[in-house]
Amino acid sequence: MRRSRRLGAALMLAITLGSCSHGGQQTADALTPPSYELILPIPPRASRPVAPPQALAANVAALGANFHGKLGIAVSSVDRGWTVQSNGDTRLPQQSVSKLWVAMTVLDFRDAGRLRLEDPVTIRREDLTLFHQPVAALVKGDGYVATVGELLRRALTMSDNTCNDRLLQYVGGPGAVRAFIARKRLGDIRFGPGERVLQSETAGLEWKPEFSFGDAFNRARDRLPRADRIAAFDRYVANPPDGAAPSAIAGALARLKRGELLSRSSTEYLIGTMESSRTGKQRLRGAVPAGWSFGHKTGTGQDLAGRTAGYNDVGVLIAPDGRSYSLAVMIGDTPRPIAERQALMQAVVAAVVMNHGA
Repeated sequence: MRRSRRLGAALMLAITLGSCSHGGQQTADALTPPSYELILPIPPRASRPVAPPQALAANVAALGANFHGKLGIAVSSVDRGWTVQSNGDTRLPQQSVSKLWVAMTVLDFRDAGRLRLEDPVTIRREDLTLFHQPVAALVKGDGYVATVGELLRRALTMSDNTCNDRLLQYVGGPGAVRAFIARKRLGDIRFGPGERVLQSETAGLEWKPEFSFGDAFNRARDRLPRADRIAAFDRYVANPPDGAAPSAIAGALARLKRGELLSRSSTEYLIGTMESSRTGKQRLRGAVPAGWSFGHKTGTGQDLAGRTAGYNDVGVLIAPDGRSYSLAVMIGDTPRPIAERQALMQAVVAAVVMNHGA
């Protein structure tokens, strides 16, 4: 090899051996001094990031620009590391999407040996929340005895607010979830004060225990002056205490799928439970083709004057070849009808599927 090829990143060091001498005179058989080359290793070049498919990036940008409402979209490749987005760094209301962080915190406790899925948990009447809580029908007398695993399943697949808040209480409250989010460096993801306080403040109310029963919450909300309700609604949308950036959620779900957040067992358990979700069949799931797998979590906020504060769906989409994507579509405030919101979400999935081979 030519010397010029070695000099690019290697150091040439010639070491000349001195002549051997005897009695101050050079010996007749003195050897020709050899030269030695010291080759320093060349650091490997950093791998270039894989660029996302241009058509997918254009599709996502167009979908975001053409929808009437405050929204954000983010799609990440779990395997290749790229992300495409439209308003993906905008902090938007999560609503029940935040149940994911409760579930991850619970499973993180499990990985640390601090709880088991089989551990019994009792739900009593004072634990009831509001809005969607199917478990309330099971709470009688001394309460309903479930397990951590059952409450997780109900919270994720049925979006049961009481089951989620009971798990939240079980692991130490909102502070425990916020600590998990910070420790795992999940990015711009807030966690709110729990369902009861969050929904009361969004409506312009202060939480009262009687709101858990019958139609008490709706009646109290309807008695408020319209201006007060609109002001509270606008405050929530402008600065949601449960707000998160779609790009941060997509990034967190990609890390979950890669096994970077939980143990293998807990990762498989969580994604498998998300795949059995019964909510939002016409949101992102509505465009998932045969042969693909999809695990997700929806979130829906309160309505006021034709507006909805939070209409979301986030999840992990797995192709038949095993490659996967994390998606987050979050509509923070919109007057558009539900069919148009669902069509937007399905168009995002269709764009990902169409560009899968790119």
